[in-house]
Amino acid sequence: MSLPLSATGAKRADRHWWQTACIYQIYPASFKDSNGDGFGDLPGIISKIDHLKSLGVNAVWLSPCYESPNVDGGYDISNYRKIDPRYGTVADIELLIRSLDEVNIWLIMDLVVNHTSDQHEWFRESRSSKTNAKRDW
Repeated sequence: MSLPLSATGAKRADRHWWQTACIYQIYPASFKDSNGDGFGDLPGIISKIDHLKSLGVNAVWLSPCYESPNVDGGYDISNYRKIDPRYGTVADIELLIRSLDEVNIWLIMDLVVNHTSDQHEWFRESRSSKTNAKRDW
């Protein structure tokens, strides 16, 4: 079993860090709005990293921020490879990962594959015909 890597690729030493860690969950939409549109976003989270560190946070558990039609509070993910534009960009999540790593805070991404949106390519393909190979998935 290998140890998880940090954003820089360095191995973290403690395999059981989570047993004593202070884990802070962030729902991006309501955390910190950096651009005044009324929704929290990734740049807003980045701007509060020093505050999180001062609280003694060891890990941030980030609720879904993937592309979503937002029918189910963002848990209905339509594209696991993109960040929802309401929250920022892939460059923003990469900066968040690097910035948290700089202060030795883990990032736990909430990945909920059983809530995949009906707008995801998997569902669209399965509904494309009654004979589609993925129809019975």
